[in-house]
Amino acid sequence: MTITDDHDPSTTAPPTKRSRRAARIAEAAGGGWGLVLTKIVVLGLIVALALYAALVLIRMDQGVPAIIVLAVAALAVWIYFGRGRLPAKYLMPGLIFLFVFQVFAAFYTGYVAFTNYGTGHNSTKESAVNALMLSAQERVPDSSSYGLTIVEQLGEFSFLVTAPDGDVLLGGDERPLEEVDGADMDGGKAVGLNGYTTLDFGGIVANQEQLAAMSVPISDDPNDGFLRTPDGSSAYVYTSKLSYDDAAGTMTDTRSGVVYSDIGTGAFTASDGTELKPGWQIVVGFDNFTRAFSEESIRGPFLSVLVWTFVFAFLSVFTCFALGLFLAIVFNDPRMKSKKYYRVVMILPYAFPGFLSALVWAGMMNQEFGFLNVAVFGGADIPWLTNEWLAKASIILVNLWLGFPYMFLICTGALQSIPEDVQEAARVDGANAWQVFRSIKLPLLFVAVAPLLISSFAFNFNNFSLIYMLTGGGPRDVTAGVNVGATDILITMVYKVAFVGSSSDYGLASAFSIIIFILVATISVIAFRRTKALEDLN
Repeated sequence: MTITDDHDPSTTAPPTKRSRRAARIAEAAGGGWGLVLTKIVVLGLIVALALYAALVLIRMDQGVPAIIVLAVAALAVWIYFGRGRLPAKYLMPGLIFLFVFQVFAAFYTGYVAFTNYGTGHNSTKESAVNALMLSAQERVPDSSSYGLTIVEQLGEFSFLVTAPDGDVLLGGDERPLEEVDGADMDGGKAVGLNGYTTLDFGGIVANQEQLAAMSVPISDDPNDGFLRTPDGSSAYVYTSKLSYDDAAGTMTDTRSGVVYSDIGTGAFTASDGTELKPGWQIVVGFDNFTRAFSEESIRGPFLSVLVWTFVFAFLSVFTCFALGLFLAIVFNDPRMKSKKYYRVVMILPYAFPGFLSALVWAGMMNQEFGFLNVAVFGGADIPWLTNEWLAKASIILVNLWLGFPYMFLICTGALQSIPEDVQEAARVDGANAWQVFRSIKLPLLFVAVAPLLISSFAFNFNNFSLIYMLTGGGPRDVTAGVNVGATDILITMVYKVAFVGSSSDYGLASAFSIIIFILVATISVIAFRRTKALEDLN
């Protein structure tokens, strides 16, 4: 009797074709010089970008973000250069994008909602003081001329000046002059500095507007004046008609004698309430939320927009679902001929980009030369988009055109998934077609489409493209304290408050955004609990 050792290599079966192929795939996935070189190049670029971003952030006095950027770059190098750590290699890119575009954006929006950030309040107090001093500048008569050389580092221009007493100083916008050593001299004038690039005549001409707008503080005290240049070769002293007292926190107009004080509102304010702009960004707590519900000029339009938003979202879902379900029932009838051709026609509106369709409809509904008025109504002068109620009806109509194909497809699939034997059993029991539909088809249909109806409601609650492309939110409500129109929904109102018009109020817009999030989240949670859709789907 022969005993065979299972661990004897001589008894091991020869590798099959499949095992050899698997070994080659594993070897290729494990690396190679090409993969290692690609990894080095890509990670090198990432580290270089991280270092550049960190340097820029440090120059902006943003030390903590700079440290975070460098830490993330170091973590990426550690993960992708090490063996193993396979889950982290796949998760890290997604987590970074999630943090940057979702988490950070959400938290920053929440932070802005508790500030006065907006036009005239978009910087620090120090920057606001400099801006005010600069806005009231006048050249000092018979001031001394400073020899000037324009230098550049990391895309930022600086003044390299030679003072009348021979001292060489360097400064930039919001960076006071500081004495430097080791400058290259030519005839008693500094013409270069180690680490900086000197602009030639062509470079000065190409950037003359930016250079002419530069104002370099002579010292940390803005009352000492600023250096400005008309030609890029000489600089002169300018002083402001405003005088700033840092200890008292006041700004005084030296001509009129009016004193503007820092009263905690983010701007220098006179005794009669007049403010100097720009101001600066401060934390205001719940003031933006209070304004939304207490100031009549904001509360009235806000509540009107809120009601219309709910009506628009509900009617959009209801009309699209009703028409889509009706067409799905019709085309699901076995007696219907050539169904596949009709279905292609039905989904054509869904195939075109929504914002393009909205623009086409806006042209068709033009009051003067639109297709509807000229061709359909024989030259009538119907204000489809300028009358408040007609504009709202037009929006519902266009949204029905854009939305019913989606509901048609969903309802078609849901109806076809209902077992035919259940319906046949109901007919045997004497139920007519309406009773079968109401008692069997519709409940089973809702089980499948209820989550989609909820998501459709949330989508239409924030349907920015349709409103903005079709009516722009108009017609405008001239009595409102914010930029809002009769057909604006909450999201378009937020956009207008933040970005449209001569002034922007990012704090108030962010507060509105948080309110929208709370409303949509609350409605969605209640709706899911009421329908128990998730449990049924599971």
